[in-house]
Amino acid sequence: MNFSFWETDSWFSNIDYCIVGSGITGLNAALRLKQAEPGSRVLILEKGMLPEGASTKNAGFACFGSISEILDDLKTHSPQEVVELVQKRKRGLELLRKNLGDDVIDYQEKGGYELFTEADKELYEECLQRIPQINELLQPVFREDVFEVAENKFGFRKIQPKLVFNKFEGQIDTGKMMSALVKKAIEKGIRILNGVEVRSFEQSKNGVNINTPGFSIKAQKLIIATNGFASRLGIDEVKPARAQVLVTKPIQNLPFEGTFHLDKGYYYFRNIGDRVLFGGGRNLDFKTEETDETGLTDLIQNKLRELLETCILPETEFEIQQSWSGIMGVGAQKKPIIKELSKNVFCGVRLGGMGIAIGSLIGKEIAELAIRS
Repeated sequence: MNFSFWETDSWFSNIDYCIVGSGITGLNAALRLKQAEPGSRVLILEKGMLPEGASTKNAGFACFGSISEILDDLKTHSPQEVVELVQKRKRGLELLRKNLGDDVIDYQEKGGYELFTEADKELYEECLQRIPQINELLQPVFREDVFEVAENKFGFRKIQPKLVFNKFEGQIDTGKMMSALVKKAIEKGIRILNGVEVRSFEQSKNGVNINTPGFSIKAQKLIIATNGFASRLGIDEVKPARAQVLVTKPIQNLPFEGTFHLDKGYYYFRNIGDRVLFGGGRNLDFKTEETDETGLTDLIQNKLRELLETCILPETEFEIQQSWSGIMGVGAQKKPIIKELSKNVFCGVRLGGMGIAIGSLIGKEIAELAIRS
């Protein structure tokens, strides 16, 4: 690319920290770096016009896991590891709310519900039976019971008779959150370049060389915060997972508010004012949805519409306003990866579909690791 002296001097010279990815994690890492080292030069490179992963495309759930998700995690994690995961999500949400303010992100704590399909009778009965055990497990985190049995007062059909309610769950406006983070970053003097994809990097004598299709730059330290796209930069413990979502046009007298989980969290829906946002379904075709390419499939979009018609809004006419997809970063373990990959190169990835809950905290922790190293 043909840069002027001014562009080179202002944007690309003497970079202390270069961050790949301008999502929740990347922006929070940048803000923590500037807080700790106000004079540092921090540059964020983002391959999309907007963050291309899940940060601006998620459903806006301020959650830490439904009861069936927690039971599922206990199959592959120790009880202590599960408690630590939930604690990290809770702390991350508290940090997000503290950093930006509830009004700015439109945080609303309307509670979360889990529904169980007619086919999930065994899981339903296990969840009801184990509510006391899980409440006891999470007692150190919340200091009171988290889950309780609730009535189906919303008119949902083709589900088990009772719901499981969690009063601590909330929802946010993802667009407002990301706009506030970008504004804060710019005010702190953090540079953000959009439409710049990092293809590779290598160690140099005094830092890291970062290569994009149009140019290369040098930074003292590199932080990878791309999550769903981490495998493109050689972080093989993270696999991409596409999540498809749709939203309805406004519905008069919408019969519910709050956040809702279905089928071990593979489906999720909520109100956005008088609209319904509904997403999920990647368990219908894991292989196709293990991709970092955005897109929609008829299989999943048709299933989402079917569940809206038969289960969620059985006697309500609705129209779909728009559909989209986002890319999450998942792996064999739920624990995020926060580590030094090599000298002066760090990563904060594998948020496991919990970016809103833990993104702020992962950004803070990866920044602090980079500062210490």
